[in-house]
Amino acid sequence: MTEESATYDRGDVEFDAEGATLRGWLYRPKPGGSTAPVVVMAHGYNCLKEFYLDKYAAAVASAGYAVVAYDHRNFGDSDGEPRQELDPWVQVRDYRHAITFAQTLDGVDPGRVGVWGSSYAGGHVIVVGAIDRRVGCVVSQVPTISGWESTLRRIPPQALAGQRRAFDADRLERYRGGPPKMVPMVADPAAGGAASHASPDAWEFFTGRMSPPEDQWRFRRWRNEITLRSLELFSEYEPGSFIERVAPTPLLMLVGDSDTVTPTDLALGAYNRAGEPKRLDLFPGGHFAAYTDQLDRAARAAVDWFSQHLRPRAQDDGRGGPMITTRTT
Repeated sequence: MTEESATYDRGDVEFDAEGATLRGWLYRPKPGGSTAPVVVMAHGYNCLKEFYLDKYAAAVASAGYAVVAYDHRNFGDSDGEPRQELDPWVQVRDYRHAITFAQTLDGVDPGRVGVWGSSYAGGHVIVVGAIDRRVGCVVSQVPTISGWESTLRRIPPQALAGQRRAFDADRLERYRGGPPKMVPMVADPAAGGAASHASPDAWEFFTGRMSPPEDQWRFRRWRNEITLRSLELFSEYEPGSFIERVAPTPLLMLVGDSDTVTPTDLALGAYNRAGEPKRLDLFPGGHFAAYTDQLDRAARAAVDWFSQHLRPRAQDDGRGGPMITTRTT
């Protein structure tokens, strides 16, 4: 797939990640002729790149950046087995493979790399920013902060023991060569039933009900299932424990003021623990507002942060470094 605009070109891209081929889009800014900073992007929990990742990538590319935006392993166009399994630490490693790949691209400045992630990947970029010093700037949108704390809010206490038994049974079945147990991602609140994300807004978003008719194509390949092990792995994942280690890498956090999927209070608590330089953009709405009515605001904030800390060379101030600007909200 190729696409052209007045400010960037987009084409399909693939790269190796420990033997698995990951696929996505490469955006190159126009005009060429000088090396550009690069931003690596991936989406959230059981999300495909078609879930508006292209809009964020286009906004960043239009500001003069190369962008690598890809599907996580086991999802969408990327390879990987078992399908529909979310392993956060594998996804973190894949971010780092994507950075390595991006640094090899013609026209890219390998010394100016940014990472952007949303939801589950919003947690991943906190980890990557903390442990990979190739990263020069981090944008973490509606991030997962604590898998365990989020699990406790989603699962009634009396159901935790039964869930643990289900995890153990699935491990035994897999050991015996059986297929992984699958569970629904979302459930119709009118019908009830268990799901990984049982909130009404998750149902509305993942089934496309939040999106206008011209965007329904984005949801056609999405599958309403994940492996049961994905829930276990989520409950063990604590990206917020890395937040203090991101500094001195600049960190922008974009947080919805009424997010129940990646709870607002957990994100604000993590932000308060982060070192400088940092910025918080608290926008009105819940988790999925970042992909709907607040998308333009969130994209502008991300571009502003990258432009402050990874400014393309055409915008340098002539003294060999980026020209720093400030913005009030």
